[in-house]
Amino acid sequence: MEDRFGSFTVLEDAVLTDALEKIDANRHGFVVVVDRHDHVLGVLTDGDVRRGILKGAGISCPVREIYTRNAKVVGVDEGFNAVIGLFRNQSIKFLPIVDDDGRLVNIITKSQLHALMLQDIHADLTYDFFSIDTSILDTQIFQRPWGFYKTTVLNDYYQSKVLSVRPGGQLSLQSHSRREEHWVVVHGTGLVQLDESLVNVTCGSSVFIPKGARHRLINTDDSETLIINEVQIGDYLGEDDIIRYEDEYGRA
Repeated sequence: MEDRFGSFTVLEDAVLTDALEKIDANRHGFVVVVDRHDHVLGVLTDGDVRRGILKGAGISCPVREIYTRNAKVVGVDEGFNAVIGLFRNQSIKFLPIVDDDGRLVNIITKSQLHALMLQDIHADLTYDFFSIDTSILDTQIFQRPWGFYKTTVLNDYYQSKVLSVRPGGQLSLQSHSRREEHWVVVHGTGLVQLDESLVNVTCGSSVFIPKGARHRLINTDDSETLIINEVQIGDYLGEDDIIRYEDEYGRA
């Protein structure tokens, strides 16, 4: 256990300094408190440390004085339904996974579960969850002349975005060679140019953009933002898969 989870476990008779060094090393904000046979006794989080210090605990106090006992755990044979059910509690950010004797066999964090589901990773509760790249959950906001967009999911299968088009703004007339797009209007009104067709769209409208189709989105309202949920599907989802034919902002 020490080799795999050495920076994630601490004995209850260790001093707080030892626990803090491990929390700093693992960069996840917690350690699991175990006995010398790896039985899970509880957990120690950044919050436990903060509360302990506020009550007068020093950095040399034993972990046993401030850790949370009776922390939630999940049995290795209980499956992901048990994990998902426990993670519905907003205060639970991670779960120790134990065998039938209560020994620690794994750990899963809420962000790892989300990343596993988004990437369609087939696993059971013995999987090495710390090998999962959780950066897939880190989304950014990108400014554009017409407004901004925020990526909400990006993986090997698809990408989803939220597009916010300012009043009077419009995207360039463009096409994509390696992806199709599915748009759903969630707020506002606009006009979609799709090859030779013009379609008025409002909240609830959906539009399919095939590969190679020339398309443009225009916010026709002079006061309300036009918000679109966009899903891209294809073998390449990079921003450089854009051919611009016309652009109000000089990018064509």
